[in-house]
Amino acid sequence: MAVWREHARDDPKPSREDHVGRFEVKARDGRARVGALSTAHGVVTTPTLLPVINPNLRTIEPREMWDTYGIEMLITNSYIIWKHEKLRQHALEHGVHDLLDYPGAIMTDSGTFQAYVYGDVEVGVEEIVTFQRDIGVDVATMLDVFTRPDMTRDEVHEAVQETTQRAEASLAAAGSTMLNGPIQGGLHADLRRMSARGMGAHGFSVHPIGGIVPVMEQQRYADLARIMLASMPELPPERPVHMFGCGHPMLFPMLIALGADLFDSAAYALFARDDRMLTPTGTVHLEDLREWPVLMPCVASLTPEDVRRMDDDERMVLLSRFNLEVTLAELAACRQAVHDGRIWERAERRSHAHPALREAFLWLTTSPARGTAPIPAAEHLLMNDRAAASDTSPARGQWESAWDWVVEAQNTPGQGALRWAGEDTFVRPAVVASRRRLHRAWSPVSDDGAVVILHGAPGPWRDRAGPHVMRARAANPALEVLVLSPIGLVPWSFEDLQPFAHVEGPEWLWRRPVDHAWVRRELARLNLEHRPFVTVDLRADSVGDAFDAALRDAGLEARVAPDAHGLTEVELDLLRAQTVDKSMLELNLERSVATAFVGQATFVMSSTGRVRNVKDSQGRHILSPRLGNGGLSLTDEGAKILHALNLGHEAAPATVTVVEDAVPFVGAGRNVMHGFILAASEHLRPGVSCLVLDPEGVLVAHGVAQCTAEEAMAMQKGIAVRVRGGLQPSS
Repeated sequence: MAVWREHARDDPKPSREDHVGRFEVKARDGRARVGALSTAHGVVTTPTLLPVINPNLRTIEPREMWDTYGIEMLITNSYIIWKHEKLRQHALEHGVHDLLDYPGAIMTDSGTFQAYVYGDVEVGVEEIVTFQRDIGVDVATMLDVFTRPDMTRDEVHEAVQETTQRAEASLAAAGSTMLNGPIQGGLHADLRRMSARGMGAHGFSVHPIGGIVPVMEQQRYADLARIMLASMPELPPERPVHMFGCGHPMLFPMLIALGADLFDSAAYALFARDDRMLTPTGTVHLEDLREWPVLMPCVASLTPEDVRRMDDDERMVLLSRFNLEVTLAELAACRQAVHDGRIWERAERRSHAHPALREAFLWLTTSPARGTAPIPAAEHLLMNDRAAASDTSPARGQWESAWDWVVEAQNTPGQGALRWAGEDTFVRPAVVASRRRLHRAWSPVSDDGAVVILHGAPGPWRDRAGPHVMRARAANPALEVLVLSPIGLVPWSFEDLQPFAHVEGPEWLWRRPVDHAWVRRELARLNLEHRPFVTVDLRADSVGDAFDAALRDAGLEARVAPDAHGLTEVELDLLRAQTVDKSMLELNLERSVATAFVGQATFVMSSTGRVRNVKDSQGRHILSPRLGNGGLSLTDEGAKILHALNLGHEAAPATVTVVEDAVPFVGAGRNVMHGFILAASEHLRPGVSCLVLDPEGVLVAHGVAQCTAEEAMAMQKGIAVRVRGGLQPSS
């Protein structure tokens, strides 16, 4: 999206005709995405706001929105244009872009909201779509049936059915014009799912979530979260999702984190008429202000008192600009949060802005997350508000699959530190995903032997405890060493793996006493529940002495001397064990396969003592550690070896099969693009290493997935796999 400026901008370049309607994901953080929607009037960057323009009352001119604010798309009401003769004739003769004096993309509503407000509309289902097509809109909207929260279930069911039945005729009337397929269903999760499945089966370009205005007006944000969780997993992933009538910046982070791409609202102007001002944390009244809650360009040279002295029209326009600027700034911050992998953190912070929003966030991250099978969490740390927010109704388990849809899209290991946010930290989707994958993929080498748990200090643990671990293992080969991080127990092999390795939080986070009951539950998740354990406090004056004391308590041998014969071999074995464990987690390998793959590996070390390259017993470079997050990357040789093992589909690296026409390009090192994929492993997810195959199953390349399996098969534009190595000989 363009930056704000004081002079005219060039008109947008139209998208290629065959690209119109396609949606490309440029960056993602779980289900949140920064995207690019191709339209006949340029590419629209998402998430974004479509300001509502009343063609009869323009508080801020559309041209100013394009030139000054860089707004790439707006929305107006086709029913209002259709109903007014002068507007209708101008739009039919010269087009809606000329009518509004706006060069960017234009979406139009159909009159459904007018039917909600005023009771009925006078236009037919096909008639209003045909009209939108004829006036040259970029994205039209079919005439759906609005569902209100106060409607009976039967009424909502009938509305959902009627809306779905209108889809085929509406699409036919639209022709080549992009068309919105709204999702209705009121507050009934099953009807929302039914609507999403039914509308998703038709060839719409965008799916608005409809019927949410009265929910937001009543500040029923928990219901809004339920509507999102019910609808989103059922919608085709290649289509952007539009929150009809939602434009308060306070709501953006949570909704974007759940997958929303487009927003629209007239709130920027409507609130200004009442001297109300939008902020990222709520709404304020001009009369109450002595200072600006957010300093925006339009008020930078003014005080609230200056604005209060303006005449009504001048003040309304200025406050409309303020509201619009605040809204755009929050969306820009959300897009950056997606790029940074921190959109959920932003949603956490914003949830404290309003009690109803906090209620929604607590429900979202407690009840769906826990359901009938609690997620791994530090139950002893859960506070009263989270416990109180838990759903105890008979229907509590119905949200588990939707929550899984959110969690399984997380890219792990993540980049950068995990910022501590109290009890909210445990239920971040990225944390939940990391813990689930650890507990699902890792298993101990042996069925017996003691466990030593290191605690009391933040990482990097290898600097503080690495030599002691090596010497303790030299004396006790069956010893299992774990680290107690603030988000759970983690095997020593993953001591540098995000998000466990770097939790950024207060010092007391590491000083808490060990809760033995919780540790036992954590050990059970690691299949170590029957093993005796002892603890080592890394804050001890002598970590070595603390180690020896713990080993003696467990009836084990003390650490061997620093210069003991064979210590170098033990260090090598530890590195191999670490590589095996990470291969299980990162490459989806069973322990026996990972052990055979790593074998008697040797390691190329950096000057700082970190592993740079992993070579197998034949000297082939098979893996490279990712120092930024502790993960592993496949090399060309490693990919060839794993592919030659013919492991099948479940316990094997993810695969993507490309069409024959793409093979020469991908084999030469080009990225795998959406639209050229024949098949994808079910366990494909963002961030995992994957093998790229031709239609005959021949290895073509390897790389890092940028999408889920469903997205790989559905999307038609953008990068599906970032190829690290093309493996086909050049022609």
